[in-house]
Amino acid sequence: MADHGPAAPAPSAPRTYRYYDLLLGGFVAILLCSNLIGAGKIAQVGGFTFGAGILFFPLAYVFGDVLTEVYGYAKSRRVVWAGFAAIAFSSIMSATVLALPPAPDWPNQGAMETVFGCGWRIAIACMVAYFCGEFANSFVLAKLKIRTAGRHLWLRTIGSTIVGEGVDSLLFYPIAFLGIWSVEQVFTVMGMNYLLKVVWEVLLTPITYRVVAFLKRAENEDYYDRDTNFTPFRL
Repeated sequence: MADHGPAAPAPSAPRTYRYYDLLLGGFVAILLCSNLIGAGKIAQVGGFTFGAGILFFPLAYVFGDVLTEVYGYAKSRRVVWAGFAAIAFSSIMSATVLALPPAPDWPNQGAMETVFGCGWRIAIACMVAYFCGEFANSFVLAKLKIRTAGRHLWLRTIGSTIVGEGVDSLLFYPIAFLGIWSVEQVFTVMGMNYLLKVVWEVLLTPITYRVVAFLKRAENEDYYDRDTNFTPFRL
């Protein structure tokens, strides 16, 4: 009998996590609700003018911080792509449903168009700003984690949010509303929203610390992206 040498080692099973899928689902839910419900409304409270979606959209960046900090950039990248696919599908579904002729005795077409008819500009703005902002956020956090040797979590979460939310805001509001709102209104809302997003991140830092600590213990994972390929165009 021919000698074929030692048998090749069996491939190791992919690592599984208890909470990763739940975080993915929560991230996508927050993202969709923020874009569908809050993106188009300007609110004013106590003299401050801001986009209504600001109340909940920053939670998506907190989720992104937690995912990158615990599971690494590659796992976070899969979640970003899942969110991008969800936004794209919701935009296509909204356009398709609104384009269908309503039944003659159905009175709610106008209300549907008001609520879900965000238009192609907002849809494109959401996808472009989200894609660039989330990847910038994850990239900065992953690099800062290596640079700080895992210390100063607050620096990574706040620093990555300053960059990621900045990219998001600079892209979303001009693409979506320049020429529809006045230039002053676009930049007023953009600046106020950006400030509030960063403030939100600062206020949520103690909660982020607790969630990250819990997940690292529960998942037995604390990933460092030392050899990661940071291209966003892979799964």
